[in-house]
Amino acid sequence: MSDLITALNTLAFQAAGAIASQPLNSLMSLMAKSFFVVLPLVAIWLYYRKDKNVFSFAVAVVGLYIIGDIIKMIVMEPRPCSLPQFSWINQVGCDTTFSFPSNHAMVLTGPLVFLKGYTYLRWLYVIWLVLILFGRVYLGQHYLTDVLAGMLISIFLSYLLYRYRERVNEICMRILSRIPLASRLAARFGI
Repeated sequence: MSDLITALNTLAFQAAGAIASQPLNSLMSLMAKSFFVVLPLVAIWLYYRKDKNVFSFAVAVVGLYIIGDIIKMIVMEPRPCSLPQFSWINQVGCDTTFSFPSNHAMVLTGPLVFLKGYTYLRWLYVIWLVLILFGRVYLGQHYLTDVLAGMLISIFLSYLLYRYRERVNEICMRILSRIPLASRLAARFGI
């Protein structure tokens, strides 16, 4: 199994290297940082649509990030861009954190379940997500298996949270209604 995983990761790096270019490097680097803008925009979209899932969406994003970091600290897998045997891969900088699982995959994949009913937004989100996840391997920041594992963990945990979203939303609104500056946010949803 280990040989198959190594071969899959190597093939992904070879494919990325075959299409590598400076403009694509710049685009993928920019895309990797775009979640700082896109996730808040999605939350604002849900808020203005008076969709209570804005709370579950936010809990999912924060929770998945924390869980991803905990897994990284346990597994402690070095990033491929930091290993001498992968010096041949396309690399644009190299983060000093660990590789497994991809936090981009963890944080960005699962919250898609909270966008049910917004077909146009979901398609835009999926296109954006695919570009970002491709970029993590393309830039040498993650193995393909890091991205795939992050996606699977994220989907599993997000579906669990989605199942209990009404309770999560209720708890979040109750908490916000008790905070003076945030009470206007809760009032928008009838609390």
